Amino acid sequence: MDKAVYQNEDPAYRVFVDTLSYLGPEEIALVIEAYRFSEEAHQGQTRLSGEPYITHPLAVAGALAEWRMDAQAIIAALLHDVMEDTVVSKAEITARFGKQVAELVDGLSKLEKIEFQSYQDAQAENFRKMLMAMARDLRIVLIKLADRLHNLQTMAHVRHEKRRRVAGETLEIYVPIATRLGLNNISRQLQDLSFQHIHPIRFRVLTRAIRAVRGNRRELLSKILDGIRGKLYESHIDAGVFGREKSLYSIYRKMVEKHLSFSQVLDIYGFRIIVRDVPNCYLALGALHARYKPVPGKFKDYIAIPKGNGYQSLHTTLIGPYGTPIEIQIRTQSMHHLAEEGIASHWLYKDSEESGANLQVKMHKWLQSLLELQSSVGDSSEFLEHVKVDLFPDEVYVFTPKGKILALPRGATVIDFAYAVHTDIGHRCVAARIDHELIPLSAELANGNQVDIITAPHASPNPAWLTYVKTGRARTKIRQFLKAIQQDGSSMLGESMLNQELQALGVVPSAIPVAVWDRVIRDSGKKSRRELFSDIGLGRSLAGVLAHRLAANDEVPQTDPSVSKPLVIRGSEGMAIQLASCCQPIPGDPIIGLLRKGQGLRIHTHACQVARKSRGSEPQNWIHVEWAPDPGQSFDVRIRVTAKNARGVLGRVATGISQAGVNIEHVSMDETNPGLYTELHFLIQITGRPQLALLMRDLRRISDVVRIVREQE
Repeated sequence: MDKAVYQNEDPAYRVFVDTLSYLGPEEIALVIEAYRFSEEAHQGQTRLSGEPYITHPLAVAGALAEWRMDAQAIIAALLHDVMEDTVVSKAEITARFGKQVAELVDGLSKLEKIEFQSYQDAQAENFRKMLMAMARDLRIVLIKLADRLHNLQTMAHVRHEKRRRVAGETLEIYVPIATRLGLNNISRQLQDLSFQHIHPIRFRVLTRAIRAVRGNRRELLSKILDGIRGKLYESHIDAGVFGREKSLYSIYRKMVEKHLSFSQVLDIYGFRIIVRDVPNCYLALGALHARYKPVPGKFKDYIAIPKGNGYQSLHTTLIGPYGTPIEIQIRTQSMHHLAEEGIASHWLYKDSEESGANLQVKMHKWLQSLLELQSSVGDSSEFLEHVKVDLFPDEVYVFTPKGKILALPRGATVIDFAYAVHTDIGHRCVAARIDHELIPLSAELANGNQVDIITAPHASPNPAWLTYVKTGRARTKIRQFLKAIQQDGSSMLGESMLNQELQALGVVPSAIPVAVWDRVIRDSGKKSRRELFSDIGLGRSLAGVLAHRLAANDEVPQTDPSVSKPLVIRGSEGMAIQLASCCQPIPGDPIIGLLRKGQGLRIHTHACQVARKSRGSEPQNWIHVEWAPDPGQSFDVRIRVTAKNARGVLGRVATGISQAGVNIEHVSMDETNPGLYTELHFLIQITGRPQLALLMRDLRRISDVVRIVREQE
């Protein structure tokens, strides 16, 4: 290395420059120029520890150099804070170091110039920007992880509250990202450092406890190691065998989640076996199973079916000497590189190029799903909520009827599977078969399930699905569909409400000139009439206000004002108009509508107790409505039948309901006066009050029936 580059006597700088030896001379010169540029930009700035600020970007760039990243990534690491903390602009970085470096730095910069309602909103938007930039260039997340790792390593002078917040954020977002990218080495370091900052006392206690037991258990550990090596040698398997020490955080999590003591967790020993090739992985497994008894249900083959982040290994648990459980991982050298360094192994190791290529494909698919999610979700917090679900590594592997393997998060349901196959399959699914047995759509999937989705042409997503779907993709697609349906329904409702107000002012809606509409739409900040109507239908703006604005234009012809007519409803207008569950109105009931912001119109009966309480407090939100002459559909009604506690009374009442042409949705019963009377509760479907009156008259003729009432709150 040319001595000229060592003008800086800082030992960390000298180590960094030595690490760059894998780059070409011109690239090294450019990296050193970037270092000097960053040092000058951060001149006078210090960290809370008092060290010059340049020590931080130098440490981040050093980590990337150890991964043998390209010159552009290392330069971006050196400059990653200059746009945020100094006067240097993106244009200046582009002119000096090229467009790609500038894009990398921009992807790493926070959005400090935008005002947010809360810290959470700002962080959600920052993560959104980082993940989108990461989807365009994977080097961004590697720089970001190295940045976060060094920040956690040097937080001794940061106030305790901020340390806890940053550490919590790391465990929630950055650790899952590192795990998803297969960066297990970084993931473990981030976990342990975060644990140290969130629970410093517990961290110190566990550290001391591990040091104390390490010496005491050395003899047993050596005996197990010798036994494993001896068996592999007897079987002519060339392998490296290593003790695998658990990280502090993983020990702590296991103690908390499984309510175990420290000694119970440390009773499980972990070993890793590195062999030459895949056939030797299975030979080693067979040899060890012949020596030690395997624990049933504890064998996992991640070689045949790799994890979503590309991880491959054989996992088994054996009963070792003195009944000690032994956890074994068996893998090849390239699998080991991939397991430890993940996507970074693409740059680090030439012998894992094939595995690295497979991982690149997997990561590309996941990153593409991020871009798809970004395009369909408007709110940053909602986007982050969806991404967090997909980040966590616990997965189940299920099969399509054609044998294709899909990886889904633990707890994923049939609905998640359907949307993973195709959006249209998800929208139209009505049932499913798991391993050839019919199961409900809410059923959770297990490893190895074969799932066959049954669809119907006119089926559509149910809002209840949102309560049990797991994947961000399924949640987003369902919400998109429901929002579109809601907008259609609210637009139709809003148009009807506006027409009603216009007619009351003597304006014929069809006679309003297009130019007037265009002006009103523009002044309202909307893009179309449909948006205006939708806002009215969802209660975000008042029909009366818009009607007066339209009528005030001289170009609008007016006639004599008419008497305001009630809004006519059928009960099936969609999500914008819904029948209140408290009173369950049916055709024939006197009704009134309550318009709530963002919720559309809720129809109540005049006698409804819920409606009576709020009519006095918010009279402006109540709208006169009436039933259409023939709604042409069925409505849910609850009735309570009090009958003598006689043999077969439930059957006779149910038969009477059926003979009246009424469908029973649900039935339950309880005894009001044990031995004398029984109360039967029916949820039935009827067309209106006339049919309900006829049904109640017929049921009263049954000799054991004492009383019938319609149940309403």
